[in-house]
Amino acid sequence: MSTSKTIAAGPAPKKGNGRRKLSLPVVLLIIAGALALVSLVRLISGADDITSVGQVRGALALAVPIGLAGLGGLWAERAGVINIGLEGMMILGTWFGAWAGFQWGPWMGVLFGILGGCLGGLLHAVITVTFGVNHIVSGVAINILAVGVTRYLSNFAFDGIQGGSSKQSPRIEPIDRITVPGLSDWMQDLQQQHWFLISDLAGIIGGLVTGLSLLTVVALLLIPATWWILWRTPFGLRLRSCGESPVAAETLGVNVYKYKYIAVTVSGGLAGLGGAFLAIVATGIYQEGQTGGRGYIGLAAMIFGNWMPGGMALGAGLFGFTDSLKLRGGAENVHAMLLLLAILLVIAVLWQLYKKKYVSAAVAAVVSALLFTWYFLTDQVPSQFVDAAPYVTTLLVLSLSAQRLRMPKANGVAYRKGEGK
Repeated sequence: MSTSKTIAAGPAPKKGNGRRKLSLPVVLLIIAGALALVSLVRLISGADDITSVGQVRGALALAVPIGLAGLGGLWAERAGVINIGLEGMMILGTWFGAWAGFQWGPWMGVLFGILGGCLGGLLHAVITVTFGVNHIVSGVAINILAVGVTRYLSNFAFDGIQGGSSKQSPRIEPIDRITVPGLSDWMQDLQQQHWFLISDLAGIIGGLVTGLSLLTVVALLLIPATWWILWRTPFGLRLRSCGESPVAAETLGVNVYKYKYIAVTVSGGLAGLGGAFLAIVATGIYQEGQTGGRGYIGLAAMIFGNWMPGGMALGAGLFGFTDSLKLRGGAENVHAMLLLLAILLVIAVLWQLYKKKYVSAAVAAVVSALLFTWYFLTDQVPSQFVDAAPYVTTLLVLSLSAQRLRMPKANGVAYRKGEGK
């Protein structure tokens, strides 16, 4: 087992390029500092809604499908298969989830949504693993195919039914929601006081205990479950070895094809679950085009998280929060975020100076000054910028995190059985 661990992990990183893992107290301190900074921005800007119970609930609802898509991408890429087809698998999940949901109930819809995504994942595995087609080409083809297939099937399944049409399904029965009695009301009362830090913390806790869908709870539990399976079990070690060095894994008796098939099929199922969440929980109805690129954003969240479940969850939360700002309060909330971003860039300037990276510090200082000027000279931002905020955030986060990323070494590399002999 020790030999397989060494091979799966690959060569040890050089000391000069190594990064120390953050301990739990340090992580908690960073989170507390970030929350304090957001609270300060809220007090200065007067945008009290940015950490309200409703804002947190909305951010969570928007983050869950992105996170599930990102989790799906993580499973596939840890086994060495790039899954650009997450968007198409989500589309299959929305359609099959809605089709089964309006006939047999929401939980059957969830099951069929997962199965629909698994079909897309299995197709991707056959094309890339068995036939060795380029992973990007296969993923793009699945995205296009999913749009055409669901549009064709809608003409037979939904058109002519009351409440349905060729582009949408009838209304689906909702999944039960849970609220913690007492605690929910107390958190809402504290949040409405608008106190520094305390009200912000109350808003976050209140959003997690008020009107929470049972499917959201399942989705949140899948994050630690994925970490445990992939990093704490022999199965996970073998699967990750296929993404690091499939030839070495094969020499140790690992059936590389089998683990790649399992990983990509699970990847599709998780993306399909994200699609089912959109149709059943988020909207209660299937509509053509409702994924809105969340599969791609989920892929970006996975990359931001450095192919780790915890980091991926933070990335999905960030994108969900930004998207929620656009929907709740719109221009006022995004205007407050200009101040937050300007302050973060000041911190970045100080860090770059400490690292003696003077050019980077100068660029960050200029951008920070421009944002401060924009914030203090205007009362709100243009509506076009509000609409683009989630996508700007995606590009910004990826550009800032690109220096520390390390994807699995054999990710996207063609593999043929017997290469290790």
